[in-house]
Amino acid sequence: MLSNEELKQKMKVLIDGDACPVVPDILAIASHYGISVVIVSSYAHKRSQPWPDFVTEQIVDPDNEAADTRIFTETQQGDVVVTDDMGLASLVLAKGASVLTGRGEEMTDWNIQFQLDKRAHQAKERRAGKKTKGPKAYLAEDRAEFRRNFEKKLSS
Repeated sequence: MLSNEELKQKMKVLIDGDACPVVPDILAIASHYGISVVIVSSYAHKRSQPWPDFVTEQIVDPDNEAADTRIFTETQQGDVVVTDDMGLASLVLAKGASVLTGRGEEMTDWNIQFQLDKRAHQAKERRAGKKTKGPKAYLAEDRAEFRRNFEKKLSS
């Protein structure tokens, strides 16, 4: 088992990049801490901008789970994964990674099951023809919460 200091030295941030609203924030904060970033996106969401040296962009096929599979494969103990996909979050938590949503909520072994149950319930409702609520609008407060929690995660 690696010590906290060894984990910190090996840490990287993996971003589920197809719909992540906080990529610029992640890059600014990770740069400050000297932590490498991996952005995983499908061909349909490939960004045309050049990336700083500490950023690697991995492009995957637009298949349903291609980005999730790549992120899961690349994730190691001590990494930080930024995703709103609760299925992926549960998988990388089991590998010893930390997970933050784009709104800054930390997913843990304690709260992930609730999120998975909620997702399953909403899917069941939709299959029954009922409408379910989508996510709330993304606000400046959400970005601030993400920045605060992401910085705390990288500095601890």
